[in-house]
Amino acid sequence: MPRSIWKGAIAFGLVSIPVELHTAVRDHRPKFRMLHARDKSPVRYERVCQREGKPVAWEDLVKGFEYEKGRFVVLTKEDLKTAALAKDRAIDILDFVNGEEIDDRYFETPYYLTPQRGSHHAYALLRDALKDSGRVGIAKIIIREAQHLAAVEVIENALRYEDELVETSQLEFPAREQVRKAELDMAKMLIDNLASEWDPSKYTDEYRENLMKLIRAGIKGEKPKLPSAEPPAEGKVVDLMERLRQSLAQNQKPAARGAHAKRARAGQTKTRGKKTHRAA
Repeated sequence: MPRSIWKGAIAFGLVSIPVELHTAVRDHRPKFRMLHARDKSPVRYERVCQREGKPVAWEDLVKGFEYEKGRFVVLTKEDLKTAALAKDRAIDILDFVNGEEIDDRYFETPYYLTPQRGSHHAYALLRDALKDSGRVGIAKIIIREAQHLAAVEVIENALRYEDELVETSQLEFPAREQVRKAELDMAKMLIDNLASEWDPSKYTDEYRENLMKLIRAGIKGEKPKLPSAEPPAEGKVVDLMERLRQSLAQNQKPAARGAHAKRARAGQTKTRGKKTHRAA
């Protein structure tokens, strides 16, 4: 199985589904190197200290923000983790919207989402509920020290050159028949309760805002004031039906609270502002 580029969990309501992120496209275009025109020798790029005039090793590099000419605030790896507020391993679904409302210009890079070990059932449940509802999950994810808006959707077709698409035969996707109807009905009810119209202006980059708070505090020599970090998403879902019930009760819209409670009981007895990343 191909190596994933990110591991974390999809979170919506109180449900947490451990997943892996895989790149969905590859670049087959020929790669060129810069050569010295006179003797055709490759040119080497070095990280050179402007003050010392000497190369600097990777392990001796730090990240700095230049707030005035020649003056920097240094951000450590711990600072970057602090700005993420423990969300650097989570795909937080904020809303479920009609995918047809999203302008294609909001989309940027496609990825595949696959379940981690032990989470195939929960993954299949979300996938099938999304497919049946016809909605797309709008989520936030932090990749490579940047927060991105993401569309979590079930896709079957893509418009690209065929050799650009990464072969999915080596990826493991659960079968549809693993999902029970009672669970699927409850998951679709939860999606309905979190449904919203697509409005890109309502989503902001909190990660960038937190980084700027760290930078401004560093300039003043003060300790930054950031929101409390949320607990990380759990590694597994122990009782999926119970989590769905709790999430449904927590996220029910006031006007529909009584109606959904009846539907839930019936189910039990029967058994793009920012660029958006595609994930499936």
